Amino acid sequence: MAEPRGHIDGQHNSHRVTLYALSTCIWCRKTREMLEAEGVTFDYVYVDLVEARDREAARTHIRQFSEKTSFPAIIVDDEDCIVGFKPDLIKERLGI
Repeated sequence: MAEPRGHIDGQHNSHRVTLYALSTCIWCRKTREMLEAEGVTFDYVYVDLVEARDREAARTHIRQFSEKTSFPAIIVDDEDCIVGFKPDLIKERLGI
């Protein structure tokens, strides 16, 4: 089973990136794989695997930037949110 939360180190670390995902979601898995393949440093939270309190905190964080609480959701520099598997947009936002 996947770890409920964690940190991945990469060579692209100029942005603070948090990936909120579901452990069973194919698009979430593809997003994480893309971030890792591109060498992005990021934190991740599998919202379906954390305790209820942490799950609500994740949803609250996402709602600060997006009306949707769909997954995957990537928060960049606590400024904006990219919802869904959008590799080109993610790469553009991260400058990679």
